[in-house]
Amino acid sequence: MMREQLKTAMKDAMRAKDTRALGTVRLILAALKDRDIAAREKGNLDGISDQEVLAMMQTMVKQRQESIKLYEQGGRCELAEQEQEEINVIRSFLPTQIEGPELETTITTTIKEIGASDLKDMGRTMAMLKEKYPGQMDFSKVSGLVRQALV
Repeated sequence: MMREQLKTAMKDAMRAKDTRALGTVRLILAALKDRDIAAREKGNLDGISDQEVLAMMQTMVKQRQESIKLYEQGGRCELAEQEQEEINVIRSFLPTQIEGPELETTITTTIKEIGASDLKDMGRTMAMLKEKYPGQMDFSKVSGLVRQALV
């Protein structure tokens, strides 16, 4: 499903002559192809799942956010703008992010659902969140919130 969405987006970007979107989608597809090849070597002939594609795209967003910080520190605002444009394109494929109070409520609810009570249950809690909400959370932030909730 994600693959078809990406291919359609690439065709649309070509028709619209949107070079930024086209380049970004091509980067996503190249990274996806690399991951598929690696998965095939491990015996998974279908390539990576849609959940893994979402995780890959979240990683791409994080990489670009780090680049933006570095470019801004170096006074290269035009490059920071390009990175932000790429982030916007990548995020258009990601589900809506759960943030703020809704995120805290989701974490609390999940902790109650699985009966987590201390830090020993952090792994189970994170696994459940990743299973239920793939691509909808920044799990590096979530791990800190889960840790606070379980202490």
